[in-house]
Amino acid sequence: MSNAKTLPLEPAPGVEPCCPPLTERPLTADEATRTAAMFKALGDPVRLRLFSLVASHEGGEACVCDISDVGVSQPTVSHHLKKLKEAGLLTSERRGTWVYYQVAPNVLASMGQLLTTVD
Repeated sequence: MSNAKTLPLEPAPGVEPCCPPLTERPLTADEATRTAAMFKALGDPVRLRLFSLVASHEGGEACVCDISDVGVSQPTVSHHLKKLKEAGLLTSERRGTWVYYQVAPNVLASMGQLLTTVD
């Protein structure tokens, strides 16, 4: 049995997608810059793995203590999580001594929408 979740492709009210589907129109310079930053952040295998660990973690959030075993040191994990946050892919919240990470609202739907075709 799979515990995979189907994510909606429609953005939530009040949250703007990163950009339109690539087949709809050419990206503006700002849209291309913003989108490239997201894909660049995910272009590193450790970052992609960390992003996947957060996205698939039970409850939709993960404590840094739960996602640090990715084959690199803790300072390197923190560096990669910072880069994912700077790219707008993750958000975080400090609770006591631990930091909890979540995938930024609608980022998966926005990235999926970018790669879909316009009907």
